[in-house]
Amino acid sequence: MTIDTKMNIDQDYIRSFSSQKSEPEWLTELRVNALALAYEKALPKPDKTRINKWNFTEFTKHQSEGNKFQSLDELPEAAKSFVNIDTANQNLYIQHNQTAAYLSLSEELKKQGVIFTDIFTAAKEHPELVQKYFMKDAVKVDEHKLTALHAALLNGGAFLYIPKNVEVKDPVQSVFIFDDKEAAMFNHVLVVADDNSSVTYVENYISTNEEVNGVVNIVAEVIANNNAKIVFGAVDTLAKGSTIYVNRRGVTGRDATVDWALGMMNDGNTIFENITNLIGDGSSSDAKTVVVGRGEQTQNFTTSIVHFGKNSTGHILKHGVMKEAASSIFNGIGKIEKGASGANAEQESRVLMLSDKARGDANPILLIDEDDVVAGHAASVGRIDEIQLYYLMSRGITRAEAEVLIIHGFLAPVVENLPIEAVKKQLTDIIERKLR
Repeated sequence: MTIDTKMNIDQDYIRSFSSQKSEPEWLTELRVNALALAYEKALPKPDKTRINKWNFTEFTKHQSEGNKFQSLDELPEAAKSFVNIDTANQNLYIQHNQTAAYLSLSEELKKQGVIFTDIFTAAKEHPELVQKYFMKDAVKVDEHKLTALHAALLNGGAFLYIPKNVEVKDPVQSVFIFDDKEAAMFNHVLVVADDNSSVTYVENYISTNEEVNGVVNIVAEVIANNNAKIVFGAVDTLAKGSTIYVNRRGVTGRDATVDWALGMMNDGNTIFENITNLIGDGSSSDAKTVVVGRGEQTQNFTTSIVHFGKNSTGHILKHGVMKEAASSIFNGIGKIEKGASGANAEQESRVLMLSDKARGDANPILLIDEDDVVAGHAASVGRIDEIQLYYLMSRGITRAEAEVLIIHGFLAPVVENLPIEAVKKQLTDIIERKLR
């Protein structure tokens, strides 16, 4: 049996690909078993969005070679704006299609035992460490067809490990450049902060070719062990023709924190999951997401924080803007499991619609199985406030400019939380371009 692609992907192909990457036996077998599961499993069923006719498998290339960059000056212009090319000793990984194109890690972090490399080098050089966390506690291979396909066809990604008691002060960044219109991206990022450590990690997905018409299947697993802190930022700007599945998951130990600041600026149809499991007592997560939809794209966003540990805290904030005939579903889920006494689950989802054909749906959901908790939610879907517009226009600002100012203010709570100035500026520019 073969997966229904334009290629002949079967067990022999998977074993051959894994061998080419010099992967350990456990990863080869995981891939083969995942391929078998992909035949059996159904697609996920996101609320109020039918994806059975979306293209998650049709592609003509599984491997696509890219360029290697000797310096950041060689980057495509669209990618340069996401990095500060004048900053020395950047902690930076760049992937061009499926090629590990550039890597820089400071000598100080190397001496402290920090590991930052592409996912294949990590599996080859640190197999026991990768095996300990890869698709174990955050994302499971057998959840549905898309997670099984991801595990079987993994063809790129990055690995970041922070040892115990190491605090990384400067941000670590990955930039994934995607410009082969025939290729598929099955990208996996694994970030682990061991006990009492901390790190800020930011990743960017960029389509520099507007004709890209590919399958994108992204998984990020973010593991914060006891008393560790991870700040995870992302800006995704993938092209209109792409079918995009993004799954970013976090797991926290005791007194640990995973915070998210996510800018979802894709132009293609998108299914997005951001789930954080607060396992340890006293752990927390603050999940912020900003979305701008345009054209006729359909998007479904589910953000969930699940409380298992006592005195855990989870806050969800999602702001979206829909224009033209774009539509979006915003699901915010705060779940408090039995035994998670003292938990605090709060959420807010708000959507602005800029045209009569735009559609937005904000669904706040609280699932509570414990009595001694605090929980609350807020949601709104509507148009720009005419009173705010009138006030700005009375100061001599045109209606179009006034609308842009109001929208920037509406999205600011997420934009301002991105931890790298170059990325924050680029997200602001992307929002500006999309709105105009």
